[in-house]
Amino acid sequence: MSSIFDSILTGSFSVGQYLLCLLVAGLCGGIAALSLSRESSASRSFLISLVVLPIIVATVILMVNGNIGTGIAVAGAFSLVRFRSAAGRARDISAIFLVMTAGIACAAGYLAVALLFTLIASGVMLLLSRMPMSCERFAALRITVPESLHFADAFDDLFEQYTKSRKLVKAKTSNMGSLYKLDYKIEMKDPAAAQEFLDALRCRNGNLEIALLNEAEGGEEL
Repeated sequence: MSSIFDSILTGSFSVGQYLLCLLVAGLCGGIAALSLSRESSASRSFLISLVVLPIIVATVILMVNGNIGTGIAVAGAFSLVRFRSAAGRARDISAIFLVMTAGIACAAGYLAVALLFTLIASGVMLLLSRMPMSCERFAALRITVPESLHFADAFDDLFEQYTKSRKLVKAKTSNMGSLYKLDYKIEMKDPAAAQEFLDALRCRNGNLEIALLNEAEGGEEL
């Protein structure tokens, strides 16, 4: 049984071994992409990247194969990618590390380890994404008010009616000081009453912009 966790590569590798490593790396990427697509609104290009990335990583590691100079050059090239990329969602970055690890395992010849790791990690991601989290009860509320409105207590009665808790986390001026933009962290009593809550708020702020955001999704960038 333990033999399935032995590396298929010993020293130099053949074309067949190389193609087998790429096949398993692509399979691992496909499993990760499938699990992410079921619980996330990931783009088509990102899902394709998850499939291709472990294949690329496996090939790069196989080409380095103990060459220190080549390894340093590859590390320098990969570091440039980070500074040319925008910050992504935590779930997406986790998926990228998942497939990169699978690619490295395939490059080392541990194909069974790569597959088992991918299945376990993808299963854990799916399981945790279905579990209710305490942070999902909270939302970010952004209200724009005119400078003539005393916002400190302007919405207190509405907050008492529709929310369990609220906290003003940020206030800033806008439009040459004629507007204030207020950011609240709130917990709704009844999420189904969100539209009624927003309608009541816009009657107070002069029908200026209001946004109610899922805090768990809006604040997960790394």
